[in-house]
Amino acid sequence: MSHFTLDDIDTVYTWGRKIHRLNCYKDRILDQYLVPFAITAAQFKVMLLMNRDGLTTSAELCRCISLDSGAMSRMLDRLENKKMIMRVRSTTDRRQFHLALTAQGQEFCQEIAAIAVKTFNDLLAPLAPAELNEFNRLLSKLVVNTDIKE
Repeated sequence: MSHFTLDDIDTVYTWGRKIHRLNCYKDRILDQYLVPFAITAAQFKVMLLMNRDGLTTSAELCRCISLDSGAMSRMLDRLENKKMIMRVRSTTDRRQFHLALTAQGQEFCQEIAAIAVKTFNDLLAPLAPAELNEFNRLLSKLVVNTDIKE
């Protein structure tokens, strides 16, 4: 269904900016809760996917986060330098490495749920319970046709 025409381009741009601003705001809130851990919002997402979904390769993470392999490699380098993850050579293919959480990374992952809850409580605080339910319904309707893994 087409909701807009070229005459509505200012509205389309406004909607795009609002969606972008909301995502940036979410990451700024998340960054505040991550200061004690010296982890960024982007690194948090990698740790979450490794912990929650068991992702163990750079390629899997790239697909889930929609990040190019070079940027992902640099992020993994930073997480490895922070002793949160380690690269482990594959036993079946010496050219490949698998990612694993270190003990420090596993310890951090125990905090993920609390950090996520605090972040979304702050982000969605302006919404009444009925509005929150409606927002969730609309988000679910919009993401159903995406090819991005939840």
